[in-house]
Amino acid sequence: MSWHAHVLTLFPEMFPGPLGLSLAGRALREGRWALEALDIRGFATDRHRTVDDTLCGRYEGIDQRAIEARGMLEISIGDYVLSGGEPAAIVLLDACVRLLPGVMGAGEASAAEESHSMTGLLEYPHYTRPAEWQGRAVPPVLLSGHHAEVARWRRAESETITRERRPDLWARHVAAQGTGQGPVMDGRPAAA
Repeated sequence: MSWHAHVLTLFPEMFPGPLGLSLAGRALREGRWALEALDIRGFATDRHRTVDDTLCGRYEGIDQRAIEARGMLEISIGDYVLSGGEPAAIVLLDACVRLLPGVMGAGEASAAEESHSMTGLLEYPHYTRPAEWQGRAVPPVLLSGHHAEVARWRRAESETITRERRPDLWARHVAAQGTGQGPVMDGRPAAA
């Protein structure tokens, strides 16, 4: 049985959008997951197919009572405002779909090593060929072939980036190190 996603929206034509491409799109075509975008105007009862009311501003959100009654979990994808919930829904769906069995194919084992999923830290910088590009060189340690030194460099870079960009993740990481629990995500120990 495949995983099903149901999206309630004023703009069902926005789906699957980018979810119809790449790994998520292939998995959708293979039936590893399914997507249903429901136009909420179809449930309106007036001749104008009104979906907002003086309970909230135009396209502002969902009545808090409905959120509480249905036990909905509210998730933020960042500290910014979008023109609608559809781009956020696409981001959330992409983050979930890639974790379904078989979606990432041979790369599934590497999912645990990705950004903050294993260590609680953001990823280190990545470099590829050539060794020098427009006067910028790959850090020498990465060309050394010394795996332990490369691992130490990556860890140090991850710590620096996390400390600078995501103090919330850094605080969790430091707290987890002090308790000996290992990485902690969303208040819970992260899966290893």
